[in-house]
Amino acid sequence: MSAEKCLAKGSAAPGPVPEDYIRVYSMRFCPFAQRTRLVLKTKGIKYETINVHLKEKPDWYLKKNPLGLVPTLETPAGEVIYESPITCEYLDEVYPEKKLLPSSPFAKAQQKMMLEHFSKVIPYFYKIPMDKKKGEDVSGLEAELKEKFAKLNEDLVNKKFLDGTPELKKWTELMLQDSAVKALMFSPDAHKAFFKTFLDGNPDFDYGL
Repeated sequence: MSAEKCLAKGSAAPGPVPEDYIRVYSMRFCPFAQRTRLVLKTKGIKYETINVHLKEKPDWYLKKNPLGLVPTLETPAGEVIYESPITCEYLDEVYPEKKLLPSSPFAKAQQKMMLEHFSKVIPYFYKIPMDKKKGEDVSGLEAELKEKFAKLNEDLVNKKFLDGTPELKKWTELMLQDSAVKALMFSPDAHKAFFKTFLDGNPDFDYGL
């Protein structure tokens, strides 16, 4: 089964993972979990999704992932893998038919370094609006974010990451045409609406359902 609405504290634990499937524990608006779901979709892996309430986490989920974060993968054998980059690399190794990471150790390291760099950008999209709402000065954070985006653009231009796409804007435009991205993305309005509930301190993880 796939559960669109998130499971919260007090909910019953899902049953075993069906044979020939893999299960991903997720949250619909989480960018780190979306990364893993994009890999699953791109590779055509059969999977089911269980969404988790990240403020009222079920006890059974904390037993699978003591960090209480998403994404988490679970196999029919009961194997559990968590942390976004680790789940993606695991999927690329276990399902090698459509490789996402290059075979060259150096090229693979470059991709991982860029991923690590971008992972440090995402928190700014939460911290800046939250600090603004508190009336705090965010000019320093905005300058840091601009610097990090400049570094990403430099990587795309000079290092020829991601098939040599020459700049971040062009890469983004291409990604928006990708079939897996189209299948999993939300509209800007949906993201704004969810983010408003997040800023108000009561995130609606089931927004739009």
